[in-house]
Amino acid sequence: MTSDTAAHPDSTPAAERFSPLHQAHVDAGAGFTDFAGWQMPVRYSSDLAEHHAVRTSAGIFDLSHMAEIVVSGPDAGAFLDYALAGKLSAIDLLQAKYSLILNRAGGIIDDVVVYRTAENEYLVIANAGNRFPAFEALSTRAARFDVTVTDRSDDVALIAVQGPNSRAILEATADLTVDGDLSALKYYRALGGTFQAGTVLIARTGYTGEDGFELYVDVPDAAALWDALRAAGASFHLVPAGLASRDTLRLEAGMPLYGHELSTTTYPAQAGLGRVVNLGKEVDFIGREASEEGPSAEARVLVGLASAGKRAGRADYLVYRSSDATVADGVITSGALSPTLGHPIAMAYVAPGLARLGTEVFVDVRGTRIPATVTALPFYKRQK
Repeated sequence: MTSDTAAHPDSTPAAERFSPLHQAHVDAGAGFTDFAGWQMPVRYSSDLAEHHAVRTSAGIFDLSHMAEIVVSGPDAGAFLDYALAGKLSAIDLLQAKYSLILNRAGGIIDDVVVYRTAENEYLVIANAGNRFPAFEALSTRAARFDVTVTDRSDDVALIAVQGPNSRAILEATADLTVDGDLSALKYYRALGGTFQAGTVLIARTGYTGEDGFELYVDVPDAAALWDALRAAGASFHLVPAGLASRDTLRLEAGMPLYGHELSTTTYPAQAGLGRVVNLGKEVDFIGREASEEGPSAEARVLVGLASAGKRAGRADYLVYRSSDATVADGVITSGALSPTLGHPIAMAYVAPGLARLGTEVFVDVRGTRIPATVTALPFYKRQK
């Protein structure tokens, strides 16, 4: 049995890293922010304009900071069944599945998307800030399996086109050839393809709540593909979009963000992700025992909050059961004034007794208690 750890990257990421598309962002007038050691575009024009473009036409995102880890070998499927919370051996060729890397205490090391790219090969997409913990966890767990675990993050760029016009844009992109019919491609499925002389993996996935695609391409081809997509999108009102709009889009769609809704001390069941943990698997997996035991009855649970007016609760703002309570019963993990809905929304962890839909709570917004109502997630669903 072998585990390839020779490809293990340095344990500490560089202080500052740049996307292979960095110059394109500079040329487009982007403002930048540090994200997990990367200088990434936070906005190009305005957060609102970019958000609304994704909801009504299309936006293009650079996600090259995400981590790509390849798992290959005769035991690849069995290994991922052991290493992750889901049953990855059961997914079809070119199917994707959302899953979790748990620690033995049942907490979340990272949430990932896994693609089956060949019979005995899988592509694991990890968050930028968890590239090294995710790779370390997978490499360590591979010791008893005949698999190779390789970090290809530095070799792969990721571009997302999201919004109602996304398919039309891809179909109009020069030099992009798809091995199949994009119109027939189902959500969380992928197709192979080529761009110019290189290969590309095209997945119908995203993090915005809209229809869209994510394109995995070799770094040397990334800038040309970005330019080709933008040229094709000129007739479809495609705009470049930054991390700020991506955050409000995913919040409206009720999608968790690691470091906000998810952490190593969070049980999946607390975050509404209990269904992702497959306790029906016939094999053992890391975190199984703790997941079967589950969180305590008093553990806080994730809910949606909606309020009136324009004053939005933000991450780390406290939640109270009444306007005069002295002890907080919850905390906001993500919050914003929703560009689509026009009122404040938030995700928060609250005491179980406050989690019932329709319950009124109070958010402390810079010293003022603002009433909010517990609301079902997601806040927004696209019209199909």
